[in-house]
Amino acid sequence: MTTELTTLALAALLQVLQFCAYSATANRQVSPKVALGPRDTPVELTGLAGRFKRAMENHFEGLILFTIACLVVTLGEQSTQITQTCAWIYLGARIAYVPAYALGLSPWRSVIWFIGLLATTSMLIAALI
Repeated sequence: MTTELTTLALAALLQVLQFCAYSATANRQVSPKVALGPRDTPVELTGLAGRFKRAMENHFEGLILFTIACLVVTLGEQSTQITQTCAWIYLGARIAYVPAYALGLSPWRSVIWFIGLLATTSMLIAALI
């Protein structure tokens, strides 16, 4: 398996961990009736639960682009030291993003997010040249 696909698998596992953190904090915030119900009325999560939810949703968005980059690099047989390093940088940035968001570290959360986006974009460009 390529380094890029390995980091993609690890990024997917990170998404599972983020979902668990979000779910655990959200379930503590709302009643069991709401947690187990159909949620016809939207629930507004606050504090840590809300931040974990938003971080998880943000990772879903970033994961789409990172998945495309990994597939382009792997299927195009364009894996290089640069794309491999960028993949690890993306994963490291996403790992750092979770506590930065959960703790409300501003502006570092945005800086970390941008590093991940830059790494993904660099992978795509490297695959094309």
